[in-house]
Amino acid sequence: MKFLIGLVLGLAFAIPASAQKPTELYDSVVKIETATQAYDYRTPWNTGRFGGGTGTGFIIGENRFLTNAHVVSNARRLLINRRGSSQKYSARVLHIAHDCDLALLEVEDFSAFSALPKLEIGGIPKLESEVSAIGYPTGGERLSVTRGVVSRIDFSSYSHSRADSHLIIQTDAAINPGNSGGPVLQDGKVVGVAFQGRTDADNVGYIIPTPVVKRFLKDIEDGTYDQYVDIGINTFPLFNPAMRRAFNLPDDGQGVLVANIIPQGPCDGILQKNDILLKIDNSKIDSAGNIKIAGEFLNMNEVVERKFSGDSVTFELIREGKVMTATANLKPTPAGKIYSVQYETRPRYTFYGGLVFQPLTYNLYVQYQFSNRRLRQLYSDYLTEGIFVDREDLVVLTRVESDQLTSHMGNFQGQVIDSINDIEIKNLRHAHEILNAPNPPKFHKILFSGNTLPLIIPSAKAAAAQERIMSQVGITQAARLD
Repeated sequence: MKFLIGLVLGLAFAIPASAQKPTELYDSVVKIETATQAYDYRTPWNTGRFGGGTGTGFIIGENRFLTNAHVVSNARRLLINRRGSSQKYSARVLHIAHDCDLALLEVEDFSAFSALPKLEIGGIPKLESEVSAIGYPTGGERLSVTRGVVSRIDFSSYSHSRADSHLIIQTDAAINPGNSGGPVLQDGKVVGVAFQGRTDADNVGYIIPTPVVKRFLKDIEDGTYDQYVDIGINTFPLFNPAMRRAFNLPDDGQGVLVANIIPQGPCDGILQKNDILLKIDNSKIDSAGNIKIAGEFLNMNEVVERKFSGDSVTFELIREGKVMTATANLKPTPAGKIYSVQYETRPRYTFYGGLVFQPLTYNLYVQYQFSNRRLRQLYSDYLTEGIFVDREDLVVLTRVESDQLTSHMGNFQGQVIDSINDIEIKNLRHAHEILNAPNPPKFHKILFSGNTLPLIIPSAKAAAAQERIMSQVGITQAARLD
């Protein structure tokens, strides 16, 4: 059960932000400087690349600064600078939500900010209404204010994680690098958080609307962020008149087809393939899978977006010509992380006899641009086909270091392990334990998915080769399994 944060974020307002003049609220918008460390998945034993950047944040409560997750991701040092001051204040991340690109920070000493107004979270702005984006974009050191019109309210992808979609608001107010994490104001209240723009279009920027912000703040009330839940289904639109006749549906533009159900997901055993969903929590579903909320047509997942783990969702559906209802209890889909960018997480690997094995992740996939067809198919089907049920990790041979032991093994690089010594591999730790068993067989036999040819490693020579190669390459740690 979540607890209300009204006391923290409500009574903290010495003077309601809505009663302040807009220019007075600008003092509550801060500049954030970050020093970052991004790990290199090609050399997972190394410390990675160091960099830095700037972004924007704003005060929403007593020692609580809201910003984007991508502003503070992989941060090793955070500094907050208030408007009109050269003083920089050390900060840290309290909570971070990569799936909705939001983070909450605090500073070591809040006294310099305590007299500033706390910005209030408002509602969703109307189409064609004017909003103001406040921040510290590149091109200058001082605060910037840009105005624009709300041109679209939609359900679309968030670029930070590369895998999540939520409610967004489109505006023609300039959203430039450095603006990220800054408040978007209307009538003295926050109606969104600036977070991304488009490089292929002019004057198009996006803000995270307040339903997403409020959900994040509610989620962290118990001290942890539990992530978004999912209904765990794929749907197919029912526009085609022939398809509608095949399912005995009237030509009324209502109903969407259940095309696939994620194994072990919330709807596994609740819904079935070829069910026709008519309603979700009493909201009618059209043939595109959209519902109407506050006058806007949005993806039906928007209903689930506002729920938490353990909450339920009810469907009205047609199954084999009969109208019925079904209820599912919602939960996150951890296996879906394979498609998300990972931050603040050192890459896992194991090194054996000149061979580097790593679990397949989005980070790994992007850095290596794997061409093996079987690997690409397993990656694509990992969630929808339930591969994760039996294989927690897809373990890939990513590198073959040059050595007399590893000669002619390069052709196996970029392939997914099926088994080692005829034992099906469940995860990276499983592979590591088999290869490093106290009493190994004379030869380790590794079979790869879609390849009938085995890779053979003489176990008696592997230890000497490992020591030799680790010294040459500069590998100080043979494995990182967690």
